[in-house]
Amino acid sequence: MSVTVRVPAKVNVQLAVGAARPDGFHDLANVFLAVGLYDEVTVTAADGLRVTCAGPDADQVPLDRTNLAARAALVLAERYGRDADVHIHIAKDIPVAGGMAGGSADGAGALLACDALWGTGASREELLDICAELGSDVPFSLVGGVALGTGRGERLTGLEAGGTFHWVFAMASRGLSTPAVFREFDRLGEGREIPEPVASQELLDALAKGDVDALAAAVSGSNDLQPAALSLFPELADTLAAGRAAGALATLVSGSGPTTAFLARDAEAADVIAGALRASGTCRTVRRAAGPAPGATVV
Repeated sequence: MSVTVRVPAKVNVQLAVGAARPDGFHDLANVFLAVGLYDEVTVTAADGLRVTCAGPDADQVPLDRTNLAARAALVLAERYGRDADVHIHIAKDIPVAGGMAGGSADGAGALLACDALWGTGASREELLDICAELGSDVPFSLVGGVALGTGRGERLTGLEAGGTFHWVFAMASRGLSTPAVFREFDRLGEGREIPEPVASQELLDALAKGDVDALAAAVSGSNDLQPAALSLFPELADTLAAGRAAGALATLVSGSGPTTAFLARDAEAADVIAGALRASGTCRTVRRAAGPAPGATVV
């Protein structure tokens, strides 16, 4: 028997970051939007735990027990007193190490797939609790749509979206470590007071109304990690400039980067922006996607 789950990527349309907490984490106001780039996670009964992966940059995905998909299977199995005897196969389409929650998506996908394969009957709340144990972005990968994440991003409040938003994503030539970006955020903030992170009401209203122009205005400067990402990876500024020149309504680094995101007026404008970015020589690959998209779903 096997179960396959499709799970989306995300873009952070706002990422407000507070000062470092005593535990090393940061409080966040993180507005997630799921977009239509998907990984598919298939779990099959096996004699032991094994992880395989195929797709773009699959060679960069760890196949041991540090993989979030493997960890998800192990945690669920432990809670239900069974062995995690599954073969987990990840068909990658979400960029690897791109700030679009690809690893978190695989964790959520494996968790839902193992729950279905084993018939554990875990409640939604229990699955979300396991997701939060696995990582800050994993709960949103399970629920999808649009949501505000608080705490370190794991406490979710669902949000309304009044329309479809079209995005272009430019993948960089190399990765960027999320912990390194947060350390640089702390370094850049030394000696000044970091305000408590709060979601922008203008941004939430724009999402609810499906107003792309209002969202574009609210997105500007909405990622508190962007200065840190640009400090560590200055070439990203060239990619952002190329997207602006091609007509993007708003540009931003997605999460901790290094993927850059470009808000387009419609699907046709997204095509134009994607073509210009491909021709610019400032990025490795370009993808288009629209959101909001549903969360982890059994196929």
